[in-house]
Amino acid sequence: MTYNPEDQGPGPTDIRDPIVVREAKKAAVWIGMALLAAGVVVLAAPLLVIVGAMVLAVILDGGARLLGRVLPIPRGFRLLIVILAGLAFVGWTAWYSGVMLAGQFVILQDVVIAQLDRLAAWATAHDAVPDFSMEDISGRLFDSVGRVTSVLSSALGAIAGGLLILVIGIFIAAEPRLYDRGVAWMLPTTHRHTFYEVSDKVAYTLRRLLFGRIVGMLVEGIFTYIMLTLVASMIGIGALPLAAVLALLTGLLAFIPNVGAVVSGILMVAVGFSVSTEAGLYCIFVYFFVQNFDGYVVIPYIARKTVDLAPALVLAAQLIFGTLFGFLGLLLADPIIAAIKATLEEISKVKEEGAPEAPPASE
Repeated sequence: MTYNPEDQGPGPTDIRDPIVVREAKKAAVWIGMALLAAGVVVLAAPLLVIVGAMVLAVILDGGARLLGRVLPIPRGFRLLIVILAGLAFVGWTAWYSGVMLAGQFVILQDVVIAQLDRLAAWATAHDAVPDFSMEDISGRLFDSVGRVTSVLSSALGAIAGGLLILVIGIFIAAEPRLYDRGVAWMLPTTHRHTFYEVSDKVAYTLRRLLFGRIVGMLVEGIFTYIMLTLVASMIGIGALPLAAVLALLTGLLAFIPNVGAVVSGILMVAVGFSVSTEAGLYCIFVYFFVQNFDGYVVIPYIARKTVDLAPALVLAAQLIFGTLFGFLGLLLADPIIAAIKATLEEISKVKEEGAPEAPPASE
């Protein structure tokens, strides 16, 4: 005798009460949000590596697009040229800083420590702060770093994370639309049109932001070197020692807004005052001149208000991400905030304009 399943009555897993169904859906949403938050905390370091790879992919894609304006060759070859040029630049920087500037880095470290000791002694002598040492400062700084940073705290972990970012970023940059279609496929059909608009907007915003950062790095590094050598010699102060390493650090740290400028400025002023009072005052002038030129001339000309981020918002994000995730979080705070802002603006724009969604696929 055969049984027809439709002839059987409802079982214990059949929920027909609309109130129970509605409450079950609400509970599922809350449970999903809790699991998502827990997953973000547990998988923070791998997620940051993926975000870093996406940022690198945006840089590579932007370079390939820019190169396509002057070199009409297939995109794959343009991307290969950008990757090889980037690797060559990183390799040259590592070689130059490791071979040519290794001694200057050691001298810079000694100069900064000596200047900080002098400042601490002066502050202690005038009862401005309690007695402390450099060991106390370094211990407090390292204690403030979040637990998540232990994943990439070692040199081996940093190298492995960098290689992962490089490999994943190259794969994403090679076929960005492939991954866009994969994410869109997981969304409802009615929301895919909006997703593509948001994705294009975020990519455009990040390309402009990162392009401005890279140009700013070059401008600040070159201008700092010129001001500390040629201009300083012309006005009678003389070329400052460690000018090359200070210019290199200023250019590299320019990728991190707010924090990078402060760190490079402190290093520059410390070296200046180690030479003379006039050199220290001149370094303060160089710092403000370079930062204002980059902030009011270079960045606005490139960005053209495409990425209008409030400085307080970026600084707060850097504080939070840096405390929770360490240096990698500090490095990626600006792109993450820019991507979130672009996403919210594009979604709001779509809702205000009432853009029609793609019709659902017919069954």
